[in-house]
Amino acid sequence: MIKKIIASALDRLGLQVRRIRPSLAFDVSSIPEGELYRPLFSPWLAKGDFRPYYDLAAPKTLVSPDRCYVLYTLVRQALNISGDVWECGVYKGGTAAMIAALLSDTKSSKRLYLFDTFEGMPETDPEKDLHKKGDFLDTSLEAVTQYIGHDNLCVVRKGFIPDTFIGLESEKIALAHIDVDIYKSILDCLNFIWPRLSTGGFIVFDDYGFPSCPGARAAVDDFFRSEICIPLCLSTGQALVFKSKA
Repeated sequence: MIKKIIASALDRLGLQVRRIRPSLAFDVSSIPEGELYRPLFSPWLAKGDFRPYYDLAAPKTLVSPDRCYVLYTLVRQALNISGDVWECGVYKGGTAAMIAALLSDTKSSKRLYLFDTFEGMPETDPEKDLHKKGDFLDTSLEAVTQYIGHDNLCVVRKGFIPDTFIGLESEKIALAHIDVDIYKSILDCLNFIWPRLSTGGFIVFDDYGFPSCPGARAAVDDFFRSEICIPLCLSTGQALVFKSKA
């Protein structure tokens, strides 16, 4: 009865509920961990190396398992690229804790630079952004650094971007995770990070495809119109750019 009521309400809105068909038409029972292939291939559900790292992130992040998996694989790829790892937009430190643990476990010499106000969002542009000043206020520098740990490899910069980039002009970057949600902050990140991104390096934008963050997509698109680079929009809602040459 409830299903019929919901279906009727959605129908009046021009929407339909459909059962997701299995992504593969053949039997996957003989494939190791074949359950990962139905209904959609979901490697982040596997019991491999990723799960312990995601378990670190999960209590302190809004980043979904599939997006964390993308970030995890990119950090692994970045281990062989010159430069450090940067995260702009730390919030409660979930993904930062995952990255720090991975760098530590692989005995990487890379540092993890973390940039955030730790006091919520700065001023936003109502013509470009849906978020407002003070969003994501429920965090603090002390709580985040305590949760992440790994003080030997983390460099935390509290304040507003791009002011927190001052003094880092000579740094090289292998991977940047940009999760700051709003137009100006993302554009400020790109103006500083892109020239310092190593050849072969990556930038992943967490909220490029999210309806709640129209400014994120606009900033990325506006910046790369003047660069020989096309952002790749992922099914997770993230976008990825790869620097093929200096």
